[in-house]
Amino acid sequence: MSEFLSQLPALIGVVIGAMGSYVAVMRGERVRFRREREARWEERRLAVYTEYARVLKQTVTLTYRIAAHQGNDPHPHPLSAEEAEPQLAEAADARDPAGEALLLLGAPRVVERARVWVIVVIEMERFLRTGAHDDPEAWQDLLTRQRTAREGYYAAVREDLGLPPGHSGRWELPGLRPPTA
Repeated sequence: MSEFLSQLPALIGVVIGAMGSYVAVMRGERVRFRREREARWEERRLAVYTEYARVLKQTVTLTYRIAAHQGNDPHPHPLSAEEAEPQLAEAADARDPAGEALLLLGAPRVVERARVWVIVVIEMERFLRTGAHDDPEAWQDLLTRQRTAREGYYAAVREDLGLPPGHSGRWELPGLRPPTA
């Protein structure tokens, strides 16, 4: 019995060491699992944010083309409202599920910025449907508001995902600048 008692401290040390090792490994696994889970959700949010921007931009591009047909925009590929109607309907149909995914996974600030952007896009569609021809100033006001809303959406997305600030997406195309005196 005295031999067992003399080896008891070593046995206790082995048990404590094994338990400590187990706790350390489990804690590390838990941290790794949490990081991987956060990365997966971040990837999913990025995909949802990107898809929402893509479907909304599809509508924006169509409105540019219709406005060019009406004489309010310099887009190089004008399209009549009648020709664009099926494409606008398709873009609106795609916008709904993308918006639902955004509501499900998006950060509240991103969802709010998306709402501001889509409202301006809907106003652009309404402007073109009312037949407001030959009002380039009103159209330019809508374009400015749409670009500002888009910038706000992208800024909120970058903030949510911890990305650095990006480009505004505004650049002048050669030949479209007003002549300087």
